[in-house]
Amino acid sequence: MSYDAIVLAGGAARRLGGADKPALPVGGRALLDRVLDACADARTTVVVGTRRATARPVGWALEDPPGGGPVAALDAGVRRCSAELVLVLSADLPFLDGDTVHALLSTAAGGADGALLRDPEGRDQPLVAAYRAEPLRRELALLATEHGHLRGLPLRALTAELDLTPVTTAAPLASFDCDTWEDLAAARARIREHGSVLEQWITAAKNELGIDVDVDTKTLLDLARDAAHGVARPAAPLTTFLVGYAAARAEATGADPARAVADASRKVADLALRWAAETGPAHPEETGSG
Repeated sequence: MSYDAIVLAGGAARRLGGADKPALPVGGRALLDRVLDACADARTTVVVGTRRATARPVGWALEDPPGGGPVAALDAGVRRCSAELVLVLSADLPFLDGDTVHALLSTAAGGADGALLRDPEGRDQPLVAAYRAEPLRRELALLATEHGHLRGLPLRALTAELDLTPVTTAAPLASFDCDTWEDLAAARARIREHGSVLEQWITAAKNELGIDVDVDTKTLLDLARDAAHGVARPAAPLTTFLVGYAAARAEATGADPARAVADASRKVADLALRWAAETGPAHPEETGSG
């Protein structure tokens, strides 16, 4: 589904003592980069805020005047968009995922003026939302005409005039935002919970290394286990390194990266099993004994 994305990364972050909130790390990645990852398939992405390094290329805009609030920032962003659907996100959503993004887009495409996420407490989130561009531009223009400016206007002045469908998802943390230091600490703790820590770590590592490949976590963990048990414990990390190196060489010749990892893992897993089998009693014919 074709869409543009606007990420609002301005604001004074008063409850964080004026800290640069989009740059604060959760799970080793800046909050802004985590949000950008959730909308990586956007045709155009515009970040409204101060320019900074980001994990992927984006366009930039500033509201007029700077610090003019979310409605002014949204207007600055939508002026750089051309798609019929516009995803609007705040830059402090550490657990936003692609499934939630596409649920919003699919609902917005089905009619009305857009769709916005409804959090588990029943609150609608206009900065986790997908809007049809035409009614969004229309209402922004009407507000500017009525008030003479958009500076300082609350988001409800905009959303009250739009027909927006609420969306609930299976990801209850998708709307979790980091407004305070306590929120940030809670997000960092959740990242490290047992059920998600490996997925979060692998995503962060891929981002840091600039690679995009599907990782079969179970296969690699099984391989590391077989190497550790059948050879020696230090063999586990060394073996997975060698699998990665072999897969990179195969990819350089045009092989599919995921397939290359799978093939290399299978070969070395078989080797580890053969190696381990040699630790059992040798067959009499191999030892030469009668």
